[in-house]
Amino acid sequence: MKNKYIFAAVWLLTSLGISAASEAKPLKSFSKAKRAAVGIYSGSEKTFYCNCPYKIVAKKSTVDSSACGYKPRISITKNGNVNRRSKRIEWEHVMPAWNFGHQRGCWKQGGRKACRNDEEFSRMEADLHNLVPAIGELNGDRSNFKMGLIIGEPRAYGRCDFEVDFKSRTVEPNEDIRGDIARIYFYMRDQYQIDLNMQQTLLFKVWNKADPVSAWEIERDKRIHKIQGNGNPYIYSPSMRQPSLESKPLLGGKSILIQPKKKKNLY
Repeated sequence: MKNKYIFAAVWLLTSLGISAASEAKPLKSFSKAKRAAVGIYSGSEKTFYCNCPYKIVAKKSTVDSSACGYKPRISITKNGNVNRRSKRIEWEHVMPAWNFGHQRGCWKQGGRKACRNDEEFSRMEADLHNLVPAIGELNGDRSNFKMGLIIGEPRAYGRCDFEVDFKSRTVEPNEDIRGDIARIYFYMRDQYQIDLNMQQTLLFKVWNKADPVSAWEIERDKRIHKIQGNGNPYIYSPSMRQPSLESKPLLGGKSILIQPKKKKNLY
């Protein structure tokens, strides 16, 4: 009889595990992804580019700019109002929507709005691996600019190490998150078969090597895996630490834990 109860208990736990795993699946909308992202960053509320603490209360976010030295590039708008985007966080697509959207037919018919009913675009837009919290002003200034290096590093955001060259449409992030960015780009490239030019690919290979996977990246990847059912192999799989020059389709699978190299933890 005792063995019978033990078998029943094991069966129940196994069933619950299978049920929980089956509930993890890709999100179907950007709005749902943004709500889920709030929970992913619970306990690690720091903006991606500037490492500024932030709070979200009743769906309203505030940024503690004094703690990180961020100063708005534009504090007062042309209309004489306070730049509200400099006071809040927004969920930034590290690989901009233009990059993964313009290659689809719907985008050519009317841009992002025309892709709202495109299931594949919606899945890309809602992919949590590609979403990070960023100060609204930086999200707006980054736009769909490419990542790169800017000569002279002109600072326009106080102590926040984030440079934008509007003329060349280039953004230079700080060194401590360049590997994070590279691994997100490689994930998106392979997951959705998105074209990356050779210049960007070679740059991201350098960034991936120079800025190793951090403990927070691994924890974030595990949290995302629980929600949408897949991890970023450039984070959890040692065999993929050196990205190829060409896209290779990703397969779903269980994340494995690896020991991160020592790196300043921004979170």
